[in-house]
Amino acid sequence: MAVAVPLCVAYTIGAILGWGSPAVSLTMGDFGLSAAAGTAAVSCLARSVGQRDRVGLSWALLGMSALMVAVGNGIWGWYEVVLDQTVPTPGPADWFFLFFAPPAILGLLLVAQRPKGLAAWVCIVLDGWLVAGSLFTLGWSLALARAADGDRTDALKIALTLAYPVMDILLVSMVLGLRFRAGSADRAALNAALVALAVTVVSDALWTTPGLHGGYRSGELLDAGWFTGSILLAVAPWMGDVDHPPPDAAADPAPVHRTLSMLSALTPYIAAAVCTAGVLGDAVAGRRLDPVVLVAGGSVLVVLVLRQGIMLVDNVFMAQELAVAESHFRSLVQGSSDVIIIARRDGVLEYVSHAVRRVYGFEPEELVGTRLDLLIHPDDNARVQSELRRFLDEAGQPAMTRVDCRVRSADGTWLHTESAVNRYGDGIILSSRDVTDRVELQTRLEHDAFHDRLTDLPNRALFEDRIQHALAQRRGQTPTVAVLFLDLDGFKAVNDAGGHAVGDELLVQAARRLEHAVRVGDTVARFGGDEFAALLAGDASPQAIREIAERLLATLSAPYRIGGQEVRVAASIGIAFSTPGIDPAELMRNADLAMYRAKSGGKGRVEVYAPQMHIDAVRRVERAARQRRALHEKRLTVLYQPVVDLATGRIRDVEALLRRRDDRGALIGPAEYLRQSGAADTPAPLGRWVLEEVADQAARWRAEGHDIGASISLPARQLTAPGFVDTVDAVLRGSALPPHALTLEITENVRGEGAGAFLDRIGALKRLGVRLSVDDFGTGHSSLAYLRRMPIDTLKIDRSFVAEVGTCPHLTALTSTIVRLGLDLGLTLVAAGVETPDQAVMLRDMGCQRGTGFLYSGPLEDDGVLHVLRTGTLGETAAVPSGAAPAETVPPERSPALPVQRPQG
Repeated sequence: MAVAVPLCVAYTIGAILGWGSPAVSLTMGDFGLSAAAGTAAVSCLARSVGQRDRVGLSWALLGMSALMVAVGNGIWGWYEVVLDQTVPTPGPADWFFLFFAPPAILGLLLVAQRPKGLAAWVCIVLDGWLVAGSLFTLGWSLALARAADGDRTDALKIALTLAYPVMDILLVSMVLGLRFRAGSADRAALNAALVALAVTVVSDALWTTPGLHGGYRSGELLDAGWFTGSILLAVAPWMGDVDHPPPDAAADPAPVHRTLSMLSALTPYIAAAVCTAGVLGDAVAGRRLDPVVLVAGGSVLVVLVLRQGIMLVDNVFMAQELAVAESHFRSLVQGSSDVIIIARRDGVLEYVSHAVRRVYGFEPEELVGTRLDLLIHPDDNARVQSELRRFLDEAGQPAMTRVDCRVRSADGTWLHTESAVNRYGDGIILSSRDVTDRVELQTRLEHDAFHDRLTDLPNRALFEDRIQHALAQRRGQTPTVAVLFLDLDGFKAVNDAGGHAVGDELLVQAARRLEHAVRVGDTVARFGGDEFAALLAGDASPQAIREIAERLLATLSAPYRIGGQEVRVAASIGIAFSTPGIDPAELMRNADLAMYRAKSGGKGRVEVYAPQMHIDAVRRVERAARQRRALHEKRLTVLYQPVVDLATGRIRDVEALLRRRDDRGALIGPAEYLRQSGAADTPAPLGRWVLEEVADQAARWRAEGHDIGASISLPARQLTAPGFVDTVDAVLRGSALPPHALTLEITENVRGEGAGAFLDRIGALKRLGVRLSVDDFGTGHSSLAYLRRMPIDTLKIDRSFVAEVGTCPHLTALTSTIVRLGLDLGLTLVAAGVETPDQAVMLRDMGCQRGTGFLYSGPLEDDGVLHVLRTGTLGETAAVPSGAAPAETVPPERSPALPVQRPQG
């Protein structure tokens, strides 16, 4: 545009001054116009490249229109400048000039808004005729009639000359009703193209009279209009930036729409005024009423009446539709559960729907005229006002945005709201709803995700996160972070005896005690079951941390009042201190290992983590893995130690002993086996395999007529494991072994796992018909009352008593007391570790019925037991297997799952 204005001014001055010579004047009037139109054609066609929409096609058609003008002017110049001849009329140039208007009209129609409904289409056609007829009437009265009367000898020339203004009138009539639906930048460019076409149309109209009378010559002032029109059309495609529209490109187009609507509404009256001006022109000129004016003006009058009738009917229907739409809108707004609010740019409320009464408790009239910011929570107000200003002011903002904030209700409470905000004129319209319940639910869900539901303490996830923060904050500082793991000792017994309600109340009270016992800033968490944890991250020494743990231990061990009864439990606590580079998972694992060491060490105590605990845990896992691998590779075998009648020397029972073969096939003795296997981590598959192996072997012996049973020693975890009773039942059924032929040996400390559960499991086994034996009696802490309640069949005297019989009067008397106690309870007594004949005689005299030990036989393989049963000789079959040590070097020891002794000769 900066170049176009000076160029047009310079061309106009040159035309006024006559260009200095006729030759220059002709050249500039012909080829100059051709060059300007060609420039416009190239510019419009270049603008259409890459655009495959209607706007791109519109620019291509406008470029073709300008190209027609360029060719026509070039032909005109060829005759006048090159050939120095009069331009023939009609001639080749006229055909190109005539085809200037159709592409331009089609190009503008492509980007025009399409009318809605038949009535709108009819009105556009009638408006076009009104504009065209009115302009034609006026033009005929002022110029065309006289021009046509001047030269009636050449009808073709007259028709051709009059065709230009008629097509121009058609172009103008189509252009006046256009509304472009292109983007803001394209709309500005097309408006500039309209101005360029308007300048060209005016120049064509002014050319009509000299064109008919041969008074036009190239290079005159009239050429400045065509030149200006072409230059403006060349600049128009680049008005505005398509990719980066100007700041006002997103401005509200309502004023433009209102102006166009006003022009559309005034079209009939403007047309009537133009027609009247045409008729008055004839009257003022003193001419008689021209038939052309009569016909054209009459048609305008008829079309005007027809259009007004259509518009009147259409307005009636529109009024009815508007009333229905208004009714629907009012029903939707008033019936909506959302609160509809219209606010000006300054925040003053102009409208509030009736839903505000139900949602916020206000009457709509109370809020109209007040400011929006008075309803918003002070902590949210600045943010909301900033978002609304940015939404209204910044270009490129979406048509709708969402705002979440707290709004004051009539009773003074603050409600969480969610509002959809849309532009409404110069202000906004908000559709607001109360989402307090949803926000509270979300808050609750987030709380529950990181807290224990029963005690409301932090759970493992939150506890681990707080450890992470504590480690990050105190990295490189001393004292370090400490984590405590706490487990309630005896909780299972309370839960079994009182039920889950009592157990839950105990956990809640324990949680409250822990919260009050720790320091401010410490974290107490529940991990599930009866396990708790505490994070101590304040400034305290390791000794102070241990004192806190001792205080927690005393707090948890104090009596609880639940349901009017006193409940007591103890606690085991493990402590782990952070070290450089440790992560939360490792720190919690260390505390867990320390807690389990406290439980295995007697419970009710505090243990501090030491690296050896982790080493031991790894070894236990490896031992369990070796046991499973040995079972899978079939390297395990069962040996049997005979149990004899002390009075007759006959075998009455066998005791199953588990062995493992090494890579050379040698049996590994008790000491080595214990070192490799551990004491309590026998895998469940291994325990079932031993049961099946012993039951099948005993059933085969009985099938040959030998009335013999088998005993198996059980670890505590296997006895109290879920489904153990069903496993024993299934093994007995699968082997066809009578239940009374299977004896399960139970160590005294098994009942420490929980008296209620232990007695229930014992009772279930007894109902199967299995015989039960208490192993190692005298080494545990059984009370006589508890022993009396157990439905056992056999009492096995520990080898430590048997070894001192006859040598230590005190232990001899104690052994005799145990025997008398067993006899009084109606139990069968078995002495373990009988090694000398004197021991056997004294035990028999005391009343002990059975015994087992190296005096009679070491552990035998199944075929060795069968040989003894068939021959009745023990000593001859008790050979020492390959790889075994002599009897006198091997103390009698026991495996974790079953008694283990090295086979002896």
